Amino acid sequence: MLMIKIRKDVCNMDNFEKVEKIREKTGVSYQEAKEALEATGYDMLDAMVYLEKLGKVPAPDMNSFKTDGRIVNSSEFDKAQETYESACKKSTFGDVCAKFFNWFKKIVKKGCDTTFVVDRNDENVFKMPVIVLVCALIFLLPVTAILLIVGMFCDCRYSFIGFESTSVDINEMCSKASDACMDLKNDLTNKQED
Repeated sequence: MLMIKIRKDVCNMDNFEKVEKIREKTGVSYQEAKEALEATGYDMLDAMVYLEKLGKVPAPDMNSFKTDGRIVNSSEFDKAQETYESACKKSTFGDVCAKFFNWFKKIVKKGCDTTFVVDRNDENVFKMPVIVLVCALIFLLPVTAILLIVGMFCDCRYSFIGFESTSVDINEMCSKASDACMDLKNDLTNKQED
């Protein structure tokens, strides 16, 4: 008889914990939680459904869920899942080549759309696409570099048209370099005259 009573107390203690959990999760009163559990044979999931049917607990929104304390709707979740899947998907050699050629095509287009301009005494002396200048620098670096430096000492100013600067203004840098060359040239001529 004593054994039956102890088991009943343990079961009641377990049932009390279930009532407490239901009350915590749903915000209903102890009495409502106890009635729901008794009506469903102390099955917690069935008790939650029972409370939803009675209108005591709002039904969950099927288009959103809670993660890490913030509510995420299903479209955000789908986008995140697609991003994750694309990141996990192994890239084939063809994919890598396609990405490289797309990048290269953008660079060449930007090089053709941007123009390198040489001015002397406020007159336009020479214009060419930047892609030509880059090729000259790659294949004829010493000659091109010497011509650019000599040009600065001959009062030439360089600028770029069509260049969209984001963090560095390249035209301002070219102007400062030309000013520095002019100052150096003036200093050298003044020393020779003295």
